[in-house]
Amino acid sequence: MSITRRTLLHRLVVGDIFHAATPNGASLICLVTRLTKIQVEARVVTTQKTVRIDRNTGLGRLGTEAVACAVDSVAPLPVAIHNEMLGIDRKFRLAQSDEDAKLTSSQRDALIFIYSFYSERPI
Repeated sequence: MSITRRTLLHRLVVGDIFHAATPNGASLICLVTRLTKIQVEARVVTTQKTVRIDRNTGLGRLGTEAVACAVDSVAPLPVAIHNEMLGIDRKFRLAQSDEDAKLTSSQRDALIFIYSFYSERPI
């Protein structure tokens, strides 16, 4: 069964996590924060930058610099890994010092897991 990129992008809901990449290979783990009929707005978990993605093409722009990016996987993460990503997002969003932003060993393991997970499940 082959599902189109457009269909997969339109299935995303607020709270989902997907993966995108920039032309230079930067990895973007994105948490959906807002949806419209034509756009997915998300926050990059590790940098807290906003990403805006076209829901029909999967192409978008990262941050105020408007760096090009493209969604390359919307595979749902295992629940434990998804929860670790939410923890990282919350930590980086609310950190008030460098000490507050230090990752736990389980958060580091989750980031390592994601590296191969998304590359093995492209759209």
